[in-house]
Amino acid sequence: MALSQLTVEKRQHMSAAAMRTYPSIANDWGLKEQEAALLLGVPESTYRRWRKQPTAARLDVNQLERMSLILGIYKALQILLPRADAADSWLRRPNRNPLFAGQSPLDRLRSGLVQDLYVVRQHLDAARGGGHA
Repeated sequence: MALSQLTVEKRQHMSAAAMRTYPSIANDWGLKEQEAALLLGVPESTYRRWRKQPTAARLDVNQLERMSLILGIYKALQILLPRADAADSWLRRPNRNPLFAGQSPLDRLRSGLVQDLYVVRQHLDAARGGGHA
């Protein structure tokens, strides 16, 4: 089922589940509240409210897509770098891959654009296929 075809009830359930999980990921990654909101594509005040009351979260299709990409990035890092400290710090470390041009993957994600989440996710998925992150 495409994200746009989700029922209101299903979207509410997914939103609440996402907002119970995402703050922990943001914490593991050492994200500031502003960065966590930016990656999710919401204002800081909305992120703060949803973090405190996950059942009040109402992620739209774009935000659900972002959450899916973030969860995929998190999972890929856990698989590629089984040590939690290595997995969690990967986003902050400078990366020589041309996709990042010596900057950290988080620097790229700070653009706030969903396509940058895709780029990082695809990079990690490719690394899982045999390359290196």
